[in-house]
Amino acid sequence: MGQAMRKHGELEGDAVPVRTGIDVLLARNFDLLRGAKVGVITNATGVFQNMVHLVDVLHNAEGVDMVAIFGPEHGFRSAVPEGSSEAFYVDKRTRVPVYDTYQKSGKKLMKLFEAAGVDLLLFDIQDVGARFYTYIWTLYDHMVAAAMSERPIKIVVTDRPNPLGGVVADGPVMEPAYSSFVGRKAIALRHGMTVGELARLFNAEFVVMDAGKQVDLEVVSMEGWHRSMLFFETKLVWVPPSPNIPSANSALLYMGMCLFEGTNCSEGRGTALPFELIGASYIDEKLISYLQQQDCPGVLFREACFQPFCSKFSGTTINGIQTHILDYNAVNPLRTALTLIAALHKLYPDKFRWRQDGKSFWLDVLVGNNVVREMLSKGATADEVMASWQDDVVWFGATRSKYLLYN
Repeated sequence: MGQAMRKHGELEGDAVPVRTGIDVLLARNFDLLRGAKVGVITNATGVFQNMVHLVDVLHNAEGVDMVAIFGPEHGFRSAVPEGSSEAFYVDKRTRVPVYDTYQKSGKKLMKLFEAAGVDLLLFDIQDVGARFYTYIWTLYDHMVAAAMSERPIKIVVTDRPNPLGGVVADGPVMEPAYSSFVGRKAIALRHGMTVGELARLFNAEFVVMDAGKQVDLEVVSMEGWHRSMLFFETKLVWVPPSPNIPSANSALLYMGMCLFEGTNCSEGRGTALPFELIGASYIDEKLISYLQQQDCPGVLFREACFQPFCSKFSGTTINGIQTHILDYNAVNPLRTALTLIAALHKLYPDKFRWRQDGKSFWLDVLVGNNVVREMLSKGATADEVMASWQDDVVWFGATRSKYLLYN
């Protein structure tokens, strides 16, 4: 019957050095799901090693009662653009209802759980390691709503690798005044944790405060993953978790280049190389000449000309640069992005602008404070900006150490 029928989702032999949490749960014959009304929080990344989706496998698994699917930002199939989701529908293949949970929390989520009749929520989504990527906050909101529910609802998180590795934590810890769906709680911008580890931290540090008690949580750990591993070292296949993260390279650079969302420069959305390309109508050859004199470990910049088909500068040919990764262990995506932003502010002071949504600066929302923007506006270098959050890094490092699962 082919690959897809080998005990649901297995591949023959030791195909990869890392087994994700869902593959470990498969090997345990889905023991944690039996006897429960299961709701699955997932997207296109929720696959086994052989690329069969867990929803299709669970639908056919004897003794597993999957009654609902909950779709995050970009939808259950990860097909819609950023800031969007899919309305309620019934999955054609499994006939299981799919509920839209994007930006829903508290009582709204509790009502969805009640309507679906779930008493166990299985979370399986590939994260990218950045605080402003929304899937970890989808997890958080579901944990809070489950803890608040009058009927007991258990959360099971099947763990997946942090594609940036788990050694480095970096960036400012979010200040409460800047809480949003791209950062609910005070964690570092680059948290250096897996979703399973984050779930443990969330439950102990934040859920208990927001819901009055912790949620019944169980994490199914990976096998074979070590903190020093970048994604390509896992030998797992990259499945785009959202339309603009098509590769592990884009995920790595996203950690820094997403900050360009807070400027009037394109971050490469609407191109084949999102977060690898940045550009604007006012950029010229001065930028590449300037960057070639800067110290940016692990990367090489190339002058690039491109035309986004959507998002900023849609349909307009603009100039900019492409960031090429030369050394995955040396590159620091936050430092790289800050170097670029500082260069644009210095070279094009009359044209470079911060994006504002009403009275709010979007960079402040992404970063979690107004310090970074104000320092860059005054001409600070990347190193000076990074020095401003070192106390945060020390504090968060001590906090997260209590919840780590891997060496």
